[in-house]
Amino acid sequence: MKAENLTALQASLVNDGYCIIQDCLPAETLAALNQDIDQTFRETPFGIGDFYGYNTKRFGSLVKRSRYCADLVLEPLVLRLVENVLGSSCERIQLNVAQAISVHPGEIAQFPHRDDDMWPCTKNEREFLVNVIWPLSQFSADNGATRIYPGSHRQVIENLTQLGRPAIAECSPGDAIVFLGSTIHGAGANVSDEERRAVVVGYSLGWLKPYENNWLAYPPQVARTFSPELAALVGYAQHRPNLGNYEGQCPSILLGDRVPAHIHAIDSLRPDQAQAVREFAAIQRGR
Repeated sequence: MKAENLTALQASLVNDGYCIIQDCLPAETLAALNQDIDQTFRETPFGIGDFYGYNTKRFGSLVKRSRYCADLVLEPLVLRLVENVLGSSCERIQLNVAQAISVHPGEIAQFPHRDDDMWPCTKNEREFLVNVIWPLSQFSADNGATRIYPGSHRQVIENLTQLGRPAIAECSPGDAIVFLGSTIHGAGANVSDEERRAVVVGYSLGWLKPYENNWLAYPPQVARTFSPELAALVGYAQHRPNLGNYEGQCPSILLGDRVPAHIHAIDSLRPDQAQAVREFAAIQRGR
């Protein structure tokens, strides 16, 4: 990874609200992933609702559906960008979603939206989310390539007439479309005769409730086959202080060969909290 590439991508992500990393992964990796989930694409019914789309298919739990999904989730350059954006607001990031999406011919344009609207709290003080769209097929203006509104992460938009012209993210398998959760975007209309497939991998602040319920998607018997880094991203790690614990310990304890019948709780505090508690406890014991 060249430092100047990371710097330029970071600048685009922060200033424009998105960036496109060309040739981020080999096209062969995306082709193999597409092949692994092809049958699931075929068997998944179309969505119900004007937002999800009546001619669009979606399904999650991708990390267990194909071993190639881990290459997307753990891509080093993407993770560096995500950490640089989110790292100052949390101790660790988490996987927010790993979802496959197929926009079929006849689908209308998706409502332009911000993904961080899923959390009903004050925005603009920090970023909550970074999403990455990985095309599995060629993205074009005709088949529904994602429309992104540059600079919208810095704007107060009260109605759609205030939006400027979108950038159409035309790109190929192997490219990565990275955008902030506060950036307005939406899938375009598919006026072609071809299906447009993609995978969305999202990362959010580790103390937020994620979009996808990862503990159901990846229960312990599944997650113990993951690398420690991947298991931590899908939720088998605590976020200090004590968030996401299991019986007072890091949930990674469930991924071992033997899980104790009775578990003792262990403090998992931020350094400042640990220091304050330690000093208070010392005074009490001195008495």
